[in-house]
Amino acid sequence: MQDQDIHEIIKILRETVQEWKPALVDDMAQNDRSSPYEILIATILSLRTKDTLTAKVAPKLFELADNPHDMVRHSPEIIAEIIYPVGFYRNKSKSILAISQELIDKYGGRVPDDLDTLLELPGVGRKTANLLLTAGFNKPAICVDIHVHRISNRWGYVQTKTPEKTEFALRDKLPQAYWIEYNALLVPFGQNLCTPTSPWCSRCPVYEYCERVGVDRSR
Repeated sequence: MQDQDIHEIIKILRETVQEWKPALVDDMAQNDRSSPYEILIATILSLRTKDTLTAKVAPKLFELADNPHDMVRHSPEIIAEIIYPVGFYRNKSKSILAISQELIDKYGGRVPDDLDTLLELPGVGRKTANLLLTAGFNKPAICVDIHVHRISNRWGYVQTKTPEKTEFALRDKLPQAYWIEYNALLVPFGQNLCTPTSPWCSRCPVYEYCERVGVDRSR
């Protein structure tokens, strides 16, 4: 694809994704009732876990505690019991408590709103930190999950081997005006049409811009 094609692609995807349910964290951000802390914890819960499951578990946890001060009053066993059956629930319960304690000790219970500081929190990687910046604070950042990595390369917009390299490649060429929404557009697009194997190219609204890199079979 040509670099300038991204403007038309974004325009088309803004319309296309309206028919699909947004990703959990984006939905939380859009309803404007979730705090940055809740978005951070929901993001931790969602790692390697389907949104449909996280959407059931997260509210139960936030009934117990929706801020770090209340969260650290509970044991990892109690939290693990509540967040079961999300993936790696025991490790996630420990991470949630460690993050909450650090927020209290270093930031007065407030969630920081800059990338470098977020990356210092235990268990917080670049994907989580960038997603929190966009969904929790509406600040420009590029969250690269497997969908963003796959689709950006499939289009031929970037040529990278890892999500982290994709993030930095996108920082260099994706117009900053699209940073906040890029993940929110590509995730439902990747879940519903531009799937990992056998994507729905026959239905794709941006097919004419796509180089179909690595696509061996499609529908």
